[in-house]
Amino acid sequence: MTANPFKPTAGKMPPILIGRHDIVESFMEGLENGAGAPGRLMLLTGQRGFGKTVMLTELARVAEGNGWAVAMDVASAGLVGRLTEALRARGPRVTRANVSPSIDIAGVASLSVGGVELAGAATSLTLRTAIEERLKKVGDGKGVLLAIDESQAASREDLVAVATAYQQVLQDLDLTNVPDDRKKGVALVLAALPQLTDELLNDEVLTFLRRSQQHVLAEVPMPDVRNAYVEVVQGSGKAIEMDVADRAAEASLGYPYMVQLVGYYMWQSSKRRGSDQILLEDVVQGEKDASLAFQDAVCAPAFDGLSGAQREFLLAMVPDLPGASRVSDVGARAGKSLSWANKYRASLISDQVLAAGGRGLVRLAIPHMGEYLDRVAARLGE
Repeated sequence: MTANPFKPTAGKMPPILIGRHDIVESFMEGLENGAGAPGRLMLLTGQRGFGKTVMLTELARVAEGNGWAVAMDVASAGLVGRLTEALRARGPRVTRANVSPSIDIAGVASLSVGGVELAGAATSLTLRTAIEERLKKVGDGKGVLLAIDESQAASREDLVAVATAYQQVLQDLDLTNVPDDRKKGVALVLAALPQLTDELLNDEVLTFLRRSQQHVLAEVPMPDVRNAYVEVVQGSGKAIEMDVADRAAEASLGYPYMVQLVGYYMWQSSKRRGSDQILLEDVVQGEKDASLAFQDAVCAPAFDGLSGAQREFLLAMVPDLPGASRVSDVGARAGKSLSWANKYRASLISDQVLAAGGRGLVRLAIPHMGEYLDRVAARLGE
């Protein structure tokens, strides 16, 4: 029997990128249109489960397919060292990292604003130099892409190092006396949770990111999800009626990760029945299984990443679920002032955990967060 075509694992490429083609096209245009093209500097934001990692992976694949060298990594301690090493085709091994005078991380490079210390070499290779050396190995009109996921986890030192190297290389390339169609380039794409955006754009060193193309990944339109289900299911050897695909799309709420989860579990349900057709009963079962998986994979990390006061605000909304909550009621249940309630209402809306639900009202913006909060409240009440 055909393998399940849906891929809900984080970062795994789905069968098709639903509703994201404009981002890919903009990036491709940036690669084609040369230095200074807007698509070469991009900031992707969205809550967990909105497909930031998938999109970043797709852009890296597009760049490689167009002859660009790609250094892609997840932000964490030693980021600049790993990017630098990734750009080096061969050479001495990077031994340890130091992103500030007080941080020394075994196993990666020794850094200070992009510098690395190499085992067996007396020279210091900066990230800037690593990019420029790699540019020598790509074809005319091609370049280097730096793609950084989970940028909210990067230290300011690492982000400044990347930004400094990026801008320095751009300046160096601008000074080359080469026709535009042959001039090599550099591109930078950052993916981050929404709460990082203001910090990035307001940092005195990183303000150049204000010129970036900013894409907020949001829900996918229902017709696109339905059509994607029909295309993927039929293309993989099963059948699904249009009304069943509509029900599956509704179950996903247009949330990209839920699209994959619902698809995966409804496929598994039909497989357990030994059937080549996905029925309504498979969608119903798939929605139940997908909801639990989504709560554990998306809602739990989102909740755990909030401040204590933000979590307290959300738990005070539980009696109103699944409906909207009046902000004044939330503050009263938490035993706090209205100014406290308004402060954390604003912060949770900024973090895209809540959405305004009308005058003085808020509602949850993350699918199945209500069910997860019910589970948390029940545990706390035991």
